Amino acid sequence: MMHRPVAYKNEEFLDSEDARVVRIIAEYLEPLRDFRRQNVQNTIVFFGSARTTPDGPFGRYYAEARELARLVTLWSQSLPTHHHHYIVCSGGGGGIMEAANRGARDAGGRTAGLNIGLPHEQKPNDFITPELCFEFHYFFMRKLWFAHLARALVVFPGGFGTMDELMEILTLAQTDKLERRIPVLLYGSNYWNEIIDFDALVRHEMISPEDLELFRYVDDPAVALGILQSALVPEKDSKPPALLSSRTPHG
Repeated sequence: MMHRPVAYKNEEFLDSEDARVVRIIAEYLEPLRDFRRQNVQNTIVFFGSARTTPDGPFGRYYAEARELARLVTLWSQSLPTHHHHYIVCSGGGGGIMEAANRGARDAGGRTAGLNIGLPHEQKPNDFITPELCFEFHYFFMRKLWFAHLARALVVFPGGFGTMDELMEILTLAQTDKLERRIPVLLYGSNYWNEIIDFDALVRHEMISPEDLELFRYVDDPAVALGILQSALVPEKDSKPPALLSSRTPHG
């Protein structure tokens, strides 16, 4: 008689449609455990295109994302020890994501990567702290973890994925679904003003004029750092990641 494994060790069952909810929960609980173990409570998230290369037409953005991540990490490390440090977090792949993780490593800091399994791209870059390298199958669970720990968001030029992640955070902020205000910096004003006409959305009454205050344009790493420093007040009473609260995204 064939021995049947218990359900939670049965790989055929775990890979089946019936067990989808188990896989979804696993993509929440494993990062929760590991972020707690690593005492990661606050992140500054970098979004941007995986196609940006150091020597390509948008190479300046790679260099400036790397420099900003380095400056952010140095500043975080200089904070009093009773404050919780800010960890640079990216989507874990190449391009701007690699630049952000690389800049944090340049400063000798830890840095997180939330990678997503895709048919043609992407694999985790080599600059992520191994204990903070995560692999996701579900986009929505990956975006939950971007938002759950984020204390600020820096969005470099990118395509569909970058805009999807940007609009996710802006929508959560607009609808008051975040526990606190997250500063959102759109890095590269010429690019973003050409790609998204936010003023037209106001003219057509699709968003309110005050919604334009949910983000700021920046074009220089030092200026971006200054804005983040002014906006972020380290919290003495921050707690390790908890189960979703009533105002946590998708809670």
